[in-house]
Amino acid sequence: MRVNGKVTELTGTMTLRDLISKSGFREDRVAVELNGRIVPRSDYDSIRIKNDDSLEIVGFVGGG
Repeated sequence: MRVNGKVTELTGTMTLRDLISKSGFREDRVAVELNGRIVPRSDYDSIRIKNDDSLEIVGFVGGG
């Protein structure tokens, strides 16, 4: 699978929520695109990641 442009080996079954957490992102501060489509946060638990998926995870940062 590809995450933010980097090829990553998927080991085992993982939901999108699992991947976000494992990658160190805070779920309430990200937007996720899976295979070219924005994923609603309410779908994170129901989506199973596959090795041929392409993900872009964008984290929001506050500041002034």
